[in-house]
Formats: sequence, C-alpha cells, structure tokens
Amino acid sequence: MPLYKTITVSPTTKVYIWKIEESLETLKSTLPLGEGQTHILTPHCQKRLDSMKSDLHQRGFMSIRHLLAEAGYTDFDLYYSPSGKPHLHDGKHISITHSYTFTAIIISDNPVGIDIEKQRDKILRIAHKFTPIEEYYTLTSSEARIRKLTYVWGAKESLYKLYNQEGLSFLKHIDVQDFELDASQTTARVVYNGASSTYAIYLMEFEGFTCVYGL
Repeated sequence: MPLYKTITVSPTTKVYIWKIEESLETLKSTLPLGEGQTHILTPHCQKRLDSMKSDLHQRGFMSIRHLLAEAGYTDFDLYYSPSGKPHLHDGKHISITHSYTFTAIIISDNPVGIDIEKQRDKILRIAHKFTPIEEYYTLTSSEARIRKLTYVWGAKESLYKLYNQEGLSFLKHIDVQDFELDASQTTARVVYNGASSTYAIYLMEFEGFTCVYGL
C-alpha cells in the first residue's frame, strides 16, 4: 500500500502522506475494521462518499481513512464540527488535505494545519488575492514564482485550517515570513480581532507538489 511518507515532527506531532494509486474497491476492501466495527465508515462519512461524483475524490477520501489507520484510528474516531473542521474523539488535533493524487493528515497534541497543492501556473493569476504579488517579481523565472507562491498559499491555507475563524483573510490577516526556495521552515503570523499569534511553518516538495504544515 502506498504510504508515501511519514514525518515525525516532534514527539507529539506526526505527518502521514499517501500517494493514491489503488482503485476505490481496493481502498475499501483493504481498510481494516476497528474492534467491534461492522462498517469501515460512519453513516455520515458513507453519505459524503456516496455524494462524490469524482472517482479521484472518492479514492482520496478513502486513502485518508488508510492514513487514519496508520496513525491507529478508524473513521469512527473522527468527527466534524458544523464548520467542517475535523476532530478526533480522543482530544488530539488533526488536519486533513487532498490534492489530485496525494492526501495527507497531521495529528498533534496541539492545534495544527496542513495543505498539499499541485504546482500550477494558475497560482500566478490568483496571487494578488492572497499576497502582495510585487514581492515575487524579484525571482528570475516563472517556475520559481510558482514554487514560492504555492508555498505561501499552502502556509496560509494551513493556518486558516488551524485558526478556524470565520472572516479570517489570507491577504489581510496572515503574513508569512520571507524564505529561500530551498528552505525547509519559516514562520508566519496571524493578526486578527486584536490578537496576534506566531506559528512555525514547515515546507517540502515532491513530484511537482508542495506540502506545508503549521503548528
């Protein structure tokens, strides 16, 4: 089974990444049941799966359940708040992401957020919506701008998930400290409703994808 990567960030924080290569039926048939369970999904999640029209989205949804199993959980350990934020019944914090053929989760004792993005030139067209784009024209190539802007978007998306506050703006409220393209870490600050918080941001790339997680 293609567990792509496991990262131990700290004794209390771990990242699990999956590369989606299996069919939906394989992902269903190989998912282990928890003790006393007769179904692999809760009724809520089964309904969500059934409503998905894209095969890749369905496979991504099921691959996340395999990542949960890698971390020692089942779908029945997971629940969602009204805003759609995932939670674990044991009180640990979880964040989930899916982009094309990769999915990932991060689990921690502390609030966390994670995002995976495919590197695409579309990011150049929407950059002004989430960051002052002028800062990135010092980079000598469009490829470098795409890579860096995807990092910045991922950092802001991961903190948006972590912070989980309606009205939080990528452009106005989240600032990512500048970093070199070969950096593996930076920091970011959220200033919102009179409060200021600083977070560690971890950066990585693989197979044309960018993965960012914050805590």
